[in-house]
Amino acid sequence: MLKMLKHILQQGEGTVKYPFAPLEQAKDVRGKPEHTHELCIACAACAAVCPPNAIQMDADTEEGTIVWSINYGRCIFCGRCEERCPTGAIKLTPEFELAVMSKDDLTDTCTFKLQRCSECGQYFAPRKEVEYAAALLERIGNDGAAYENVGVCLDCKRKHTLDMQGVKLERK
Repeated sequence: MLKMLKHILQQGEGTVKYPFAPLEQAKDVRGKPEHTHELCIACAACAAVCPPNAIQMDADTEEGTIVWSINYGRCIFCGRCEERCPTGAIKLTPEFELAVMSKDDLTDTCTFKLQRCSECGQYFAPRKEVEYAAALLERIGNDGAAYENVGVCLDCKRKHTLDMQGVKLERK
């Protein structure tokens, strides 16, 4: 028996002290996605590529808002949202402990304003996305024609383009 005890003491501990001490993690552990509201342009690229549909975008054209939400209970930490985000607004963190008392605590949301069309007044896109597109056009030194149409919805752009070409639209 003493021989066995001596052998055990020489070998050291075979378990980790987790959850009573922090768990050592590998360098590239994928954990909970962290969303930075200030960087997000509400383009919905992350929602489009999310395999379990953990990220949702719901637009309310009556209120003129779009709500971005993530359900961490559905998230599989795949990292596709981080890969697809054009502004780096969503990043995976090493945090993996998501235990909560209520499943409502697993949902994170933020609200963005929609942009009104400068011609017809209808809401058509997130305001921050329109500002982002305008900044990109300004940075590449656009001639001004496309820059003027940034705040216009697709229907008004189509009408404007057809009017310039001399095509008349017939309403049914």
